[in-house]
Amino acid sequence: MSPEAKAREEIDKKLVTSGWIIQDMKRLNLTAGIGVAVREFPTSTGPVDYALFVEGTPVGVVEAKKTEAGENITVVEGQSARYANSTFKWVQQDYQIRFAYEATDKLVRFTDYKDIKYRSRTVFSFHRPETLKTLLAAQDTIRNNMKHFPELDTYGFRKCQINAINNLDKSFADNRPKALVQMATGAGKTFTAITAAYRLLKYAKINRILFLVDTKSLGEQAEREFLAYTPNDDPRNFSQLYGVRRLKNSYIPNDIQICVSTIQRMYSILKGEELDEGAEEVVK
Repeated sequence: MSPEAKAREEIDKKLVTSGWIIQDMKRLNLTAGIGVAVREFPTSTGPVDYALFVEGTPVGVVEAKKTEAGENITVVEGQSARYANSTFKWVQQDYQIRFAYEATDKLVRFTDYKDIKYRSRTVFSFHRPETLKTLLAAQDTIRNNMKHFPELDTYGFRKCQINAINNLDKSFADNRPKALVQMATGAGKTFTAITAAYRLLKYAKINRILFLVDTKSLGEQAEREFLAYTPNDDPRNFSQLYGVRRLKNSYIPNDIQICVSTIQRMYSILKGEELDEGAEEVVK
């Protein structure tokens, strides 16, 4: 088996695991499910490796490459963009290709062309068709929403907290995927983090936030502070606005926006194992 064929085999598995029905052009049936990935779909600039259809409408493309191409996978983005701007043959409806993936058997990168100054980013795997449908229905993207945080009402905040939140807002607005907030002991780090989480949920339209802690006792403390928090712009407390849950097992409810978890428990969830609560007091 060639490296390209081996990569395609693993990419097929990832697509299927993510809920996509894979089809060849000879057996095309776009009504087979909500999400159909068609191999070698013809476009005005040549066949794209995979064309992604959601409810019969083309919405995305996938460029598949062998493992070795993963080191420089971003150079393929131009190829993905070319297909995204091509005409898909035999498609008679209005459509716009908004999503692009570049993938090997080990790596997947994703671009949402609706993002202002869009750029690709590494994702764990392909999004489910239902997720792309939700993204298409949203008024704007999360990255774009984060460029329009309203000014912070600073009443009751310390200067260090104000600086931290304002700089965090700016970091998100600049499309920086990682940020570090460093504050002295006793400066109100948890309160600052909860305020940032509130702003992300309300204004950026984030779906869910994971609040990681070292030990069970810190998780209990964080949960209490989330439940007691009342924002300046709403008389209701946090728990009346959003769902908060400290994870005690592997079950994560769909209606929860804040998940408080120890590192140990989250690791066990990712491994598909159960964890005794006593192990959450051990800092490794």
